[in-house]
Amino acid sequence: MIMPEREGGYLKGQETRELILRTALSILIEEGYRAMSMRRVAAACGMKFGNLTYHYRSREDLVRELMEAVIRAYEVEFAAIMHMPGVPAEERLRRLCTLVLDDIRSKKTTRFFPELWSLSNYDPFVLERVQELYVRARAPLLEIVAELRPDLGTDDREILALFISASMEGMTVFAGHEKPFEPRMPQLERIAIHSFCTLVKTITADEIKGLGTQA
Repeated sequence: MIMPEREGGYLKGQETRELILRTALSILIEEGYRAMSMRRVAAACGMKFGNLTYHYRSREDLVRELMEAVIRAYEVEFAAIMHMPGVPAEERLRRLCTLVLDDIRSKKTTRFFPELWSLSNYDPFVLERVQELYVRARAPLLEIVAELRPDLGTDDREILALFISASMEGMTVFAGHEKPFEPRMPQLERIAIHSFCTLVKTITADEIKGLGTQA
């Protein structure tokens, strides 16, 4: 799902920027972020370094637009689910989670996001970009939680959306592309979606706050 092929024509400058983004993404996925230098990207694109810096003055500029392209691709898919006429909120939650969990098994997603997670531990610029990306990625989850649980406060809805998002992303290292439990991902997916839907429908504000009756 990351940066799908786009339909329609391009102006020359747009076509070049698209080439640069796809090349940078390919290097990051296949070789890691450290290999994604500006000179490496320029060479892989078959262009001079100066031509690359005409479009992107620094690697930070390139990373910023690359991540913007990535999250836009997801937002298009999320919007298609969110705006399905007549589909109940719980079913949209199921479809949204299915989309994310299926995508985790792709090579692009399994390689791309853990690379960013690792880098964000010591690169403040990447950390900020990653946090921005996930705020936007959680937005549709938050909207569905609000539909299903209008009785919960804003903070409670946000923590539920965060929990669901974090739980799904955490499966990447165990059941992503070529990971040990990838063959079990269909089972994990069914368990996860059932659990998320039940959680959102039944958890109380007191339980979220830790004030519920203890067994």
